Amino acid sequence: MRNLNFMRKTTLLLILSVLVLASCSSVKTTEKALNSGNYDKAISLSIEKLAKNKTKEKNQPHVLMLQEAFRKATDRDLDRISFLEKEQNPENFETIYTLYQRLNNRQERIKPLLPLRILSSGRNAKFKLVNYSDRILAAKENYAGYLYENGVALLNEGDRNKINYRRAFDELRHLDKISPNYRDTRSLIEEAHAKGIDYVHVSVRNRTDQIIPRRLERDLLAIDTYGLNDLWTQYHAKKDRSIRYDFDLELDFRDIIISPEQVHEKEVIKERRIKDGFKYLRDNNGNYVKDSLGNKIKVDKFKRIRCTFYQFTQFKSSKVTGVVKYIDNRTNQLLQRFPIQSEFVFEHIYADYDGDRRALDKSFIELLDETSVDFPSNEQMVYDTGTDLKQKLKHIITRNKFRN
Repeated sequence: MRNLNFMRKTTLLLILSVLVLASCSSVKTTEKALNSGNYDKAISLSIEKLAKNKTKEKNQPHVLMLQEAFRKATDRDLDRISFLEKEQNPENFETIYTLYQRLNNRQERIKPLLPLRILSSGRNAKFKLVNYSDRILAAKENYAGYLYENGVALLNEGDRNKINYRRAFDELRHLDKISPNYRDTRSLIEEAHAKGIDYVHVSVRNRTDQIIPRRLERDLLAIDTYGLNDLWTQYHAKKDRSIRYDFDLELDFRDIIISPEQVHEKEVIKERRIKDGFKYLRDNNGNYVKDSLGNKIKVDKFKRIRCTFYQFTQFKSSKVTGVVKYIDNRTNQLLQRFPIQSEFVFEHIYADYDGDRRALDKSFIELLDETSVDFPSNEQMVYDTGTDLKQKLKHIITRNKFRN
């Protein structure tokens, strides 16, 4: 019983020691953040601690540190705003707006904890709370106006470089998030997007002496199945006369090689020893050997069988090579070129035999159910090559954008 009480007391002491050490560690971490000027971290740590129990005596250090960190953080942000406003640089509007928001958000985090009592002096901790609403709205208006003017300026400069349309789109869309439907922002966003799109015409050219199946060409030009269109690039296989295409993407077939139809024969001879009935066992004198009941003892008879297995492999292959070209229609220059190649192999195996098929393994027997088939036509071979070709074309386009 004494040992049990001793163990309980020891465990309790250990728990208390851990709690005291944890509390000290929390205070030291917050104090370090405060002394190093990381006021918002000190505020977050103090709020986290006080939210659990703000009246606990051991949490008093956090009340004092929260008071000091809040004052210093507020003074620093207000000094920074004052300096930026004196500069009168429109590029500072975003920072000023962000700082006012931070000032307000910091107050809102502390408000639920108030009042916070300082037990040593018997008074409440002082937090100078200010209504920043008007200043936030004014800073927001200044920032929104700056974004709007910048977006419109970029939109007007877009004719010289489509990238400016895209930058205008980003600026105006950011403005719409900050101040939804500000003036005619929505219509300007649509205009910037429409003007910033690159239109690419995709075509297939046959520079070989072989005929390319029409259905292969249709499949290769079925751009809508590639999933390539994105925010700033539209691919068209069929030209729209109302659109001025920025780029051409050409898939030029340079060579198509189709092998002759071939049949390879392989001969395999298989032998096996199998059971073939039974016979009665005899001794050296020719007498039947009997068991304890007087019955003749049977023994298995074996024989060796043989089978000649003929395996036939039908083979035909096709290989298509070409080049993918990126052309800038504004300058008529070749931007990039990528080699492309694809192969397709037709192979069919069937078999026949001569002799006793019981000598064959299961894998051989399964082939006996196959028979010869017609070879695919040259057109079909080229078409079947297209499945792999389409994936390689998609990979090239996905990895290599026309304009970054």
